[in-house]
Amino acid sequence: MLTLPQNILIFCVTTIVSLTVMALMNRLWPFEKRQYGDDLIGWQLSVLGTTYAVILGFMLYTVWTNFGAATLNVDLEANALRTVYRLAEGLPQEQRLKLEAESRAYADAVVEGDWPAMAAGRVPDRSYGINEDMWRTLMQVKASTPSEITAQDHALSELSDLTARRRTRLLQSVYRLPFIFWAVLLIGAALTLLSVIMFGSVNRRLHTLQVFSLTILITLVMLAISDVNQPFRGWVCVSDYAFQRAQQTMHMP
Repeated sequence: MLTLPQNILIFCVTTIVSLTVMALMNRLWPFEKRQYGDDLIGWQLSVLGTTYAVILGFMLYTVWTNFGAATLNVDLEANALRTVYRLAEGLPQEQRLKLEAESRAYADAVVEGDWPAMAAGRVPDRSYGINEDMWRTLMQVKASTPSEITAQDHALSELSDLTARRRTRLLQSVYRLPFIFWAVLLIGAALTLLSVIMFGSVNRRLHTLQVFSLTILITLVMLAISDVNQPFRGWVCVSDYAFQRAQQTMHMP
């Protein structure tokens, strides 16, 4: 849900803060005095670092899995819409024209209304009324031939899937990682970096490089978690390309 400039700013700030804390630590508690506690700090860092790495990796895997599920759900929703549009050809003339127009209107509403609303953190409602109209149109069909009966039956099945996919998309658009998980990530990052900073290394340049590298790694992973945490917001988000393709298909003569 962060923009690219915000990601860069946070990355720079966390790196500067980490190196500043290390410089203050070196001034207040010199390397020579900290070396006596390296055995205890090293053991603590080993346990803490391993535990935090597992937590960080699990969180990244979880949000990325949710992001992939949201992408797949959008594709399936768009596919169901295109199938409903194609099946309308087998319906009686009146319902065929209405359902085709409503399918096109649904795709337009999703691209022009739903996506901007979800990007702004709002629950979209523009496609809801059109979805209800599609149900009413199909329920009004009085099929008189086997082909019309088959078309109506399959269209109802696809419309049911479309409606379920839409509801899932709305739920995914408002999902976010619970606050307690963010607290665990932030506190774990602070404790891990502080343990590395406290380590009394003789080689100051190498120690600085270690703190700098670990800060970069933790910050990048946490920014990745934040960026894909809400699939429809921020500069890394689920694309509406599937519905754009559906628009092109349904508006073709």
